[in-house]
Amino acid sequence: MLKRIAMLSAHTSPLEQPGDGDAGGMNVYVLELSRQLASRGIEVEIFTRATSRHQPQVVDVSPGIRVHHVAAGPFEGLEKNDLPSQLCSFVRDVLRVEVEREPGHFDLVHSHYWLSGQVGTVARERWNVPLVHTMHTMAKVKNALLAEGDAAEPIGRIYGEEEIVRLADRLIANTVEERRELIEMYDAEPSRVAVVHPGVDLEVFRVRSQSEARAGLGIPADAALLLFAGRIQPLKAPDIVLRAAAVLLELDPSLRDRLVVAIVGGASGAGLEQPTSLVDLSNALGIRDIVRFVPTVDQRGLADWYAASTVVCVPSYNESFGLVALEAQACGSPVVAARVGGLPTAVSDGVTGVLVDGHDPADYASALHPVLTDPELREAMSQKAVRHAEGFGWDVTADRTLQVYEEAIESHRIEQEDQS
Repeated sequence: MLKRIAMLSAHTSPLEQPGDGDAGGMNVYVLELSRQLASRGIEVEIFTRATSRHQPQVVDVSPGIRVHHVAAGPFEGLEKNDLPSQLCSFVRDVLRVEVEREPGHFDLVHSHYWLSGQVGTVARERWNVPLVHTMHTMAKVKNALLAEGDAAEPIGRIYGEEEIVRLADRLIANTVEERRELIEMYDAEPSRVAVVHPGVDLEVFRVRSQSEARAGLGIPADAALLLFAGRIQPLKAPDIVLRAAAVLLELDPSLRDRLVVAIVGGASGAGLEQPTSLVDLSNALGIRDIVRFVPTVDQRGLADWYAASTVVCVPSYNESFGLVALEAQACGSPVVAARVGGLPTAVSDGVTGVLVDGHDPADYASALHPVLTDPELREAMSQKAVRHAEGFGWDVTADRTLQVYEEAIESHRIEQEDQS
């Protein structure tokens, strides 16, 4: 019986606020999955790198969930690309926790992102337990879809991902498309790759009064509110939202008095190098007067923005799934998104929103205009968006993940018997 899991999230803590720095959908995924597992009587110990000397070594988040802040390298000043050099320290402290417990303390390791996967391969061997790994993003996929101004992922990451694919007992792909990429681009054994869709917190992200949400945020009741929510970095393409807004005003000058563009989130990755780039771009496009830049907000604050919006735009160059799109739909907002990665799964094209090929701002403007200006179309998409999102609760994600865990345990057992 599965009693205790080691959850590895080396480069970003599930306790960090999503939308800032490296914190995003993966943070939400790790914490929400852990909550679901704990509610089923499975203890989850999450290991993440400490980023401040003031963080406690151990945080008991809620019954059944414990977070370990592992000291690995300098507490501050390290970027994600600097972390591979600190993995030895991280591995040492993760392994030490198990040594201090009774033998067989952990039944399984679930690692998230390639840095954690590298740690997971060591823990799998030392603890003689199965390893389940979720990529979240993959270097080969990202490098094939680079945004302008974004740096290619290093070859060391590619080699690391290939090793994880070879050694993990099971790989979890967010979508059928990601499963195909793992098989075709990384030579993953098809029988070891399972598809498990991420979920959405349907208690936080739910339909509520748009007028009340707007009143609380200071948005005019009659506004055509175009929302971008996420990390401010080239990969997420917030600049396309601004450029599309400028095209919209050229196509339909009557929108000038109603259009409000909200950019909600904090700088991350390459976006840290040019912190004023979006403000500068909105000035250059002549739309600064209609753009609101909003710092990162918590999940309930984000739900308010979704509820207030007319449409949410997700123009990313790559998304392993696209939790923002799913959260927005759960709140009743249609979504216009790029046809990349997991977004065709998260958004039902022509039903709950519109998928756009490529990243031409004019194409986004064409997709956005009807939703912004046709109340009947917007309402029809809104109702269908809510129903679509209801099929993606975290309880469904957890049930399917548990099936994968059981498959990994059985596969690992057979492998050990064959070697004995």
